[in-house]
Amino acid sequence: MKRLRDHNSGRLLLEKCLINWGIEIELVEVLRTELRAPYLSWLNGVWKNEPLPGISIGHCENWAVCALIEPGYWVGIDSEMKNRGINSNAFDMMAKGEELNFLIKNSKKAIEIWTAKEAVQKAEKQGMNLNPRDIKLSDYNVESFIHDDIMVSVSWRKAGENPRTPEDELIDKTLEAMKENPEFSIGCKTVRNNL
Repeated sequence: MKRLRDHNSGRLLLEKCLINWGIEIELVEVLRTELRAPYLSWLNGVWKNEPLPGISIGHCENWAVCALIEPGYWVGIDSEMKNRGINSNAFDMMAKGEELNFLIKNSKKAIEIWTAKEAVQKAEKQGMNLNPRDIKLSDYNVESFIHDDIMVSVSWRKAGENPRTPEDELIDKTLEAMKENPEFSIGCKTVRNNL
């Protein structure tokens, strides 16, 4: 029940953010990569190719957080209660070497480091496939801040490629056919004969 509530509150917040961004929400859908990273796509049949913003959604207690970033970038957001403790026996699952030693001596920074690493995992579209122990935060664009009682971290990067849609494949095949045959045209036979 909580998982469904979190999902729905995150999607509602995303909808409000998209409307504020000026995107017609009835024309887009949220899809997921093979690693379950969400991204926006135009609905099949809409035939729009304007780039869409990068998105990320997170949940914490009774909060949902959402980040949008201009097209051409990916974004990740994560949040946790700022006073949530992380047991020191879990530090070695999120850090190693000097960073682990720092965490042991500065346990109050653990929640900030954890949310920052989760935001990086999301911005990289890798989720837990990117081991938090291997994330050196200084190598990434990441900002953390406190809002009310919530620690929020946001990470961003230049975008990679989103998965291809059936419309992408159709457009590529049409372009290929046009290059191979200069007589190739699109439209009904009646229109073609009247040109």
